[in-house]
Amino acid sequence: MTYDLVIAVDWSARAKPGPKAPTKDSIFICAGRPGEITHPVYCRTRMDAMAHIYTLLDAALAAKERVFLGFDFAFGYPDGFAETLTGQRGALAVWDWLAERVFDAPDNANNRFEVAAEMNRACSGVGPFWGCPAQVDLPDLPAKGTARHGHGMAERRRVEANIRSAQPAWKLFTTGSVGSQSLLGLPRLAALRARYGDDLSVWPLQSGWQAPKAAITVAEIYPSMLAPSDPGALASEYPGAGYDILDAAQVRWVVEAILTAQANGTLEGWFHGEGDPAEEGWIFGANAARAPVAPPLKNDCFALPPGVHWTPVDEALDHLRDGLSRVVAAEVVELERSLGRVLAQDIVALRDNPPTANAAVDGYGFAHASGALRMPLVDGRAAAGVPYEGIVPPGHAVRILTGAPVPAGVDTIVMQEDVALDAGALHLSALPKPGANIRRAGEDQKAGAPIFDAGHVVRAPDLATLSALGHGSVPVWRRLRVGVLSTGDELAAPGAAVAPAQIYDANGPMLRGLIAGWGMEAVHLGRAPDDRDALRTLLNDAASRCDAILTSGGASGGDEDHMSALLTAEGQHTLWRIAVKPGRPLALGLWQGVPLFGLPGNPVAAFVTAAIFARPALAVLAGAGWRTPRPTSLPAQFTKGKKAGRREFLRAKITPQGVEAYSSEGSGRVSGLSWADALIDLPSDALEIQRGDMVRVLPYDALLRL
Repeated sequence: MTYDLVIAVDWSARAKPGPKAPTKDSIFICAGRPGEITHPVYCRTRMDAMAHIYTLLDAALAAKERVFLGFDFAFGYPDGFAETLTGQRGALAVWDWLAERVFDAPDNANNRFEVAAEMNRACSGVGPFWGCPAQVDLPDLPAKGTARHGHGMAERRRVEANIRSAQPAWKLFTTGSVGSQSLLGLPRLAALRARYGDDLSVWPLQSGWQAPKAAITVAEIYPSMLAPSDPGALASEYPGAGYDILDAAQVRWVVEAILTAQANGTLEGWFHGEGDPAEEGWIFGANAARAPVAPPLKNDCFALPPGVHWTPVDEALDHLRDGLSRVVAAEVVELERSLGRVLAQDIVALRDNPPTANAAVDGYGFAHASGALRMPLVDGRAAAGVPYEGIVPPGHAVRILTGAPVPAGVDTIVMQEDVALDAGALHLSALPKPGANIRRAGEDQKAGAPIFDAGHVVRAPDLATLSALGHGSVPVWRRLRVGVLSTGDELAAPGAAVAPAQIYDANGPMLRGLIAGWGMEAVHLGRAPDDRDALRTLLNDAASRCDAILTSGGASGGDEDHMSALLTAEGQHTLWRIAVKPGRPLALGLWQGVPLFGLPGNPVAAFVTAAIFARPALAVLAGAGWRTPRPTSLPAQFTKGKKAGRREFLRAKITPQGVEAYSSEGSGRVSGLSWADALIDLPSDALEIQRGDMVRVLPYDALLRL
């Protein structure tokens, strides 16, 4: 398969025309031929974009050229949705359904949220689509994903599970959403099919896992998957060409990557995928393109909506989840070095397990149909690793040991305790059931069967599974390097000589321990004095060595809170006032593109905010996806009155009778962290807790590991 022209489209769901000057979150179209790539074209409306695409395609068809045309939105939905919505299987049925209902005017005005609400009504429960602006009030379209339930649809397509940074197509609004692009893009693709007929084929919805024979191949692309090692290189190489806008650079990446794969003969592998190709579709190259390199985080990844002063915990967590993505690249490591690492790809069995039928017991094997109660024994035996090479004749038996491959001519094994031997013959009182005591080939796993999803954290038992199924090495994400910096003139190194006004740095060792427990690499950045120039130097060093930075102290807005001031002046900074106790202020931002989490200086508050906020956020950056601790409910062995307003986390100890709360809620009582083995998670509502009331508990085991 050779393409004369490759076109990549970064789509947009803007409800108004884009500004005259190119800007982010708009439509960019890049076209290239072998040896020549043009700079991306900026389109203010979807109608302008389609007109440009039609011009490119018409000219290529007139010249009898073959064209690849990629769009960066989902071509399908999780398995079962098409049939639920239309009564027909296959993503193309959804395209036609949308083409009849979506209104998309020349000025970009559209009815996508109303159409999504109608699609939700076709499903049971609430959802699966979610997300809309505050001014949109549609009872069937929940504003938050957490409001959905019972709709019966998977959250992600198979391919989106492979590429965890890919957002699900159900999400229509807020940071990172791509669902609106699909709702407004699929009707345009339906129009393309109608216009070009047999000259156009949609991969893989029409062609399956092979290159289409039609002149025009239309496929789903995911530009971030193809990010180069230096995402800013294009802007430096072509100043003024618009590559400082990520959307413009991304379509160029796609064109370059496809033309390069075509030139080196590897493009055929990009057409492979998994599952039913006509139902969910697939991202072109997801199974064959080189390991993804994450694009830089957006400067507004921590931005809160205007007007938010005290942010509820769940809302803060939603913003973190929506604003962050993986920042590490993949590597292949030997099996035993993968313990605690995050898998970068889905893993399948490389061989059947067991690879051959084998004996489950020590005993004797024979063919059941010809078996008698007395059978002569053949010479030799079958043992694990030393198979019997001959064929066991009908009416004969062979000695076989546990784990030995079942010889030819044997389909049943009798335990040695159930037989008698006499003069080289086997004597039975009764025949066992046919097939008794044999483990069938592949009864545990078949070659090609999925074992682990990308994002899975490898545990010790998983090493046995991976090894048994043929893996001597596995692809994992590089360990996230997390720098830890403590701030404040009052701090001294643990065990050092101290002045009366000084305290020992408790946060640094604790945070580095947490990071190590999460399977990440902790980088000791030392302690920063209350001096802005010194802090700047330490942060610059951290940005050169780390993927993320945790600091403690200086996160509020006082005279000596240099962290917040420095981020505001020279980085990107958002001060989150969170309705949580202990904790409240979190300074979140970017320093030279590296995400920074400014935690409170109090050790108890630092531990709670690190466990509740930093842990799931760092898991996303590490490629493991958003991970929240699994709570349990236990009867309270304490009483407490609580005012409304803030969610509270109490240090707690799990006992046979339930859960005890630490005697003091003072956040200065650092020893209570060690006394505890859990946190009690109390909602923001007013409460009167009595002994025996069930409370939500987060065990340390769930907080101290991913």
